[in-house]
Amino acid sequence: MRRTVTALSRLSVRQRLTATIALLTTLALVAVGVTLYVLESRRIDRSIDLSLSQEIGEFRALQSEDDPETRRPFASADRLLTVFLERNLPDDNESLYGFRATGGPTYQGEGDPVLQGSASFRALVGRLSDTGGTESLTVGGRDYRFSVQPIRQGGETSSFVVTHDVSASRDDLHELMVTYALLSALSVIIIAGLASWSAGRLLSPVRRLRETAQGISDGDLGGRLEVTGHDDLSELQRTFNDMLDRLESSFVTQRQLLDDAGHELRTPLTVLRGHLEVLDADDPRDVAETRALLLDEIDRMSRLVNDLLMLAKARRPDFVDPHPTDVEALTHGVVDRVRALGNRRWLLDGVARATVPLDGQRITQALLQMSDNAARHTRPGDEIAIGSRLHEGRLELWVRDTGTGVDPAVRTQIFERFARAGDDDEGFGLGLSIVSAIAEAHGGEVVLDDTTTGATFRLRIPTGAPA
Repeated sequence: MRRTVTALSRLSVRQRLTATIALLTTLALVAVGVTLYVLESRRIDRSIDLSLSQEIGEFRALQSEDDPETRRPFASADRLLTVFLERNLPDDNESLYGFRATGGPTYQGEGDPVLQGSASFRALVGRLSDTGGTESLTVGGRDYRFSVQPIRQGGETSSFVVTHDVSASRDDLHELMVTYALLSALSVIIIAGLASWSAGRLLSPVRRLRETAQGISDGDLGGRLEVTGHDDLSELQRTFNDMLDRLESSFVTQRQLLDDAGHELRTPLTVLRGHLEVLDADDPRDVAETRALLLDEIDRMSRLVNDLLMLAKARRPDFVDPHPTDVEALTHGVVDRVRALGNRRWLLDGVARATVPLDGQRITQALLQMSDNAARHTRPGDEIAIGSRLHEGRLELWVRDTGTGVDPAVRTQIFERFARAGDDDEGFGLGLSIVSAIAEAHGGEVVLDDTTTGATFRLRIPTGAPA
């Protein structure tokens, strides 16, 4: 059994489907053939018994009649047999025999030399000559059915015998079953061929999926499946293509993140190494200055690592935990916090008096990040305003300033990782990337408004309510 399972497991799905359909078809045709043979055999047996009974009935009917020549009852059994055999013709595969009281047996129909010369046939007739009855007998390799009717007439005892060649009657059935077997075998071959062709067409998307997956394992993420249908396999192809899109995007993002992180970490590491190489361990002042500088660089590296971890977590489903949040209280809370970021004129543009499902801590983090960017690109006394409102079915939260604004050359890249607003920007270029990740996690976006002075960064979060 285990060897059979192992052998089947080596076959392709197409071969297994074809073999299964061929096997089921064969079993069905065999079951139909066996049922047909059994039913037809029983019908033949009933037909033979009915024919024998009919001949015996006709003989008995003649026995109660008068002799057509004398118009009197039959004088002898032999005379009765002679009249009956002259009047009746046997059916196909049937013979009528008269075993007379005197002389040998006579018959009507085609004589059967094998039966006539059979001692077992004569013995059976002799055994039933007193009681009569119906029995079966095999003579010369052929099956026969016999019905014997004893005759006692005028002091004589004779026997009327009806024989039926059962084997001859079943020869037609055997020919039919041979024809059925040949047609069934041809049908199985045709059905198996059609099943193999259909399975090949049905499984072609799976084959293309396997080939595409093999290409992906070799490092090619650009391959896609061509979707042409609308069935379950087509949906599988679409899902697979969507998965490839996500994988390719993740790999590209990961590669870019590693490249950018490696570039950004290389500078502070170089600084650390350089200062350690020229450090004069015997000069306490040099040691103290180098220590302070290295601690500052380590703080910068820790901040970079934390920002990178934040961006990595942004793609997790539990990055945000939305729950009903009072937007007015959130806006006032952010204004209270940002006053410590610098000597600026902090203003409140307006508040949305509503409760919206969002992650208040993440939104506060995004607003503080945008406020920190605004503080770094403005001078003491410049104006920075924070506000919120409901607009067109979305919650908008913004931070605007009257600083230097954003260079038009970097407006399209400002939300990418490690993108800086200018050469004098001391940050890592991850702040607005984190803001964008928080907005996307809420199903929203962050945009830079077109303004003539300063810059206005705006978060747009869908509220789920009609506009």
